[in-house]
Amino acid sequence: MASVSVCIVTYNSAKHIASCLEALSGQVYPIDRIVIVDNASTDDSCVIIKAYQAQSNIPIQLIENSFNNGFAGGQNQALNAYEADYAVVLNPDVSLHPSYIADIVAVMEQEPLVGSATGQLLFADDQSIVDSTGLAMSGTRHATDRGMGESADRWLLSGDVFGVSGAAAVYLRRMINDISLEGQFFDETFFAYKEDVDVAWRARRLGWRSYYVHTAKALHGRGWKKNARSSIPLFVRQHSYMNRFYTLIKNEPIGWHWFALLPQIAVIEAAKLAYIIIREPAMLGCLPKLLRTLPEMWKKRQQINQMIRRPQSKKTKLEL
Repeated sequence: MASVSVCIVTYNSAKHIASCLEALSGQVYPIDRIVIVDNASTDDSCVIIKAYQAQSNIPIQLIENSFNNGFAGGQNQALNAYEADYAVVLNPDVSLHPSYIADIVAVMEQEPLVGSATGQLLFADDQSIVDSTGLAMSGTRHATDRGMGESADRWLLSGDVFGVSGAAAVYLRRMINDISLEGQFFDETFFAYKEDVDVAWRARRLGWRSYYVHTAKALHGRGWKKNARSSIPLFVRQHSYMNRFYTLIKNEPIGWHWFALLPQIAVIEAAKLAYIIIREPAMLGCLPKLLRTLPEMWKKRQQINQMIRRPQSKKTKLEL
């Protein structure tokens, strides 16, 4: 039987972590270890986790950071702490139904090119509505959660997707090792937000598939995307803005399609910048860092291109 670990990053997650761990204890599929990285929470997150450590039927490893290492950095810590055949990357505000891991692993074991998979994520406060069935990529390279806001009854067909949301993703360890750049699976420059899009795009370009398993269910207590933009912390909005450019620079293939694509992206980004200048000028504080880190992203792009050109033994290259 393939081994499974669960990787969770907490940051002031006391409200949700107990229900998350309770759901993991009820999983049909055996979990080898739960690795939790706490990013210097100031609430009772670690107190609750330590209480569960003492009574859990699953070994729980807690890594307490003295600073906020971000979602990307925290998840890399968790992924490196314990190597199992499959790693479940999980948000603390997600509760998995009992067969979530079992349903997904059963599919991935039969499909060697599937390096990541997800189930049907539903809003916790309205379980008839979809939060995500994977990631979709638009023609102008905007990634969205498939089916968000739609009835769950409309998403009863499993199949390939562009990628999977990092809220409740199952990653194959062989793929993690295969696509990591300089030892990082999630790009830590992203800090948080869109790091799962970057991984999905890189994995796809390197020949791996992503899959949606409709029988696997989970509840997500997501709040920001349903609320006003002003409720999203400024640093998250800034990272989201920067990470959009990072994903494009690292992953968009060069080709004749650029003549049609680049003008469309330029118009969209110019409109965004105008909105920021008028309505959210504090966002402009991220521009110096964005300009400073662009050469780093170009270097990573070159590394990815070298990885694409390497001999492919059991994989075939996939196009966008």
